[in-house]
Amino acid sequence: MKKGKFITIDGVEGAGKSVQIDFIGNYLAKKNINVILTREPGGTELGEKIRALLLSTDTQSMHGDTELLLMFAARNEHIKTKIMPALERGDWVLSDRFTDASYAYQGGGRGLSIERISLLEKWVLQDFTPDMTLLLDVPVALGMSRVEFRGCRDRIELETHDFFNRVRDVYIERSKQFPERIKLIDASKTLEQTSQQIKTILQTL
Repeated sequence: MKKGKFITIDGVEGAGKSVQIDFIGNYLAKKNINVILTREPGGTELGEKIRALLLSTDTQSMHGDTELLLMFAARNEHIKTKIMPALERGDWVLSDRFTDASYAYQGGGRGLSIERISLLEKWVLQDFTPDMTLLLDVPVALGMSRVEFRGCRDRIELETHDFFNRVRDVYIERSKQFPERIKLIDASKTLEQTSQQIKTILQTL
């Protein structure tokens, strides 16, 4: 059986990932591709419990290293019990966020050591990597205005604009570092224009 493809979609808050995930799912379904939609942190029963802990505004004070380790704990469970089995079945997997988010949020946003994140990545992922990452890029002010429009914000969304500017900088830097995998998409355009950019990129798979 032909192995499936692993696609991740990432970006700062308010980049429009949810809408584009729906678009991608429908696009692949029309091509008779069975796609599994999942997310990080989360994606598994255990991962969703970790997600609730990480994003709850009731979690007042958490050390940056603790946050990073919880992210990778959820990711390990996600890869081993959901993503890899689906790919082996021949399904395609589309994940809302993956390891690039740890570099951006914990590395850029929290200022944690990139080398430490890389060590965790090598330990948990080994040589596993997405076939493609769609990076939705918007200016932070625009993204956060969209988040505020949605209403109630989680623990991460309550961070400052400076935090998210650092996050965005790391995302853009990684797109330059891994241009074959990470495709930078201008998500400040209309939903339709953004979807068209994604469609053109997906056709290469």
